[in-house]
Amino acid sequence: MTEIRTPRLLLRRWHDDDLAPMADIDADPRVMRWIDDGSVGELAGCTGLSVPEFLPQVLPAVAISWRFGPQFWGQGYASEAAHATLEFALQDRGLDRVISISQVGDDASENIMRKLGMEWESETAHPVHGRPLRVHAIDLTEFQA
Repeated sequence: MTEIRTPRLLLRRWHDDDLAPMADIDADPRVMRWIDDGSVGELAGCTGLSVPEFLPQVLPAVAISWRFGPQFWGQGYASEAAHATLEFALQDRGLDRVISISQVGDDASENIMRKLGMEWESETAHPVHGRPLRVHAIDLTEFQA
């Protein structure tokens, strides 16, 4: 099982007992608004890689995304986890390119994308909900670990 450690976080595969704490995070409207000295061992949220099949115009692509409980906002956890996951994708898994998708207006997520070195690539709309989306991307040659 692959684990990624940062100075403050442990990124690991999903466990069955993560369901209840993640449900609490997902139930908070502040978290879901933008979604269709360290943690004390509780689940802070999730960060991961996926294929954004809901948006065919960006395929083939692998996207990085994150979602954290509001008690963890503003502390750099999302940036830290996203950077470690991006490094894993580009250096350990051999991907040449990674994208990230946000709703227009989700300035916090776009700030993280900029911190990762991602550049704005395109603007589109969610095919079901019609919400405006922005796609950011980074190539392996642009990534700085």
